[in-house]
Amino acid sequence: MKDIFVVTHTQSIHHEEDRVGGWYDTDLTARGQEDAAATAERLLALIGDRDVEIHSSDLRRASQTAAAIARRFQRPVAETADLREISYGVAGGKPQAWLDARYSPAPDDNRLDYPCGIDGAETRRDVAARVYPRVNAIVERPCETQIIVTHGFTLTLVLAAWMKVPIDACGFLSFPAKSGSITHLRQDNFFRNRAVVSLADASHLTC
Repeated sequence: MKDIFVVTHTQSIHHEEDRVGGWYDTDLTARGQEDAAATAERLLALIGDRDVEIHSSDLRRASQTAAAIARRFQRPVAETADLREISYGVAGGKPQAWLDARYSPAPDDNRLDYPCGIDGAETRRDVAARVYPRVNAIVERPCETQIIVTHGFTLTLVLAAWMKVPIDACGFLSFPAKSGSITHLRQDNFFRNRAVVSLADASHLTC
């Protein structure tokens, strides 16, 4: 049986400063560090002493969340740019209000390929093109229990890859999640069903 726990990184400085995230690389806040420790404790309660692998986005807010988990499990972290948040191009690091004033809504006819009017921004298809192969490579590894630390937007595409949803069908998918949430995925050994056991659980966090 394969169990995968997908974690969204905890509170980052760009949240506190109300700045656009994406590939803008910031550290966790003090609260983010506390929430990362709480997330690690919850994962330990769920996983116990099973062997576990930890995979993470290489952006600092994710890698620091993963590091807190790794300390609790005494395991290394494999970091990759493939699990990064969507890039907002020139908007990265700017005040959120700057992006809000320039964002144009995605059309209904092709949400996958629309960059929302921001220079250098990734499309949904761009993100899927890097996330899908990485998730597939992680799932194919023999370890039966794995943790993936990623970002709020990217979570949706991690889940879509896990469920084998074709990229062309991902235009309208969205799984909202709070920072520090845990999503539990499971594939059984008999029917080979891929289940979402729990989605974006944040009950281990105080607020």
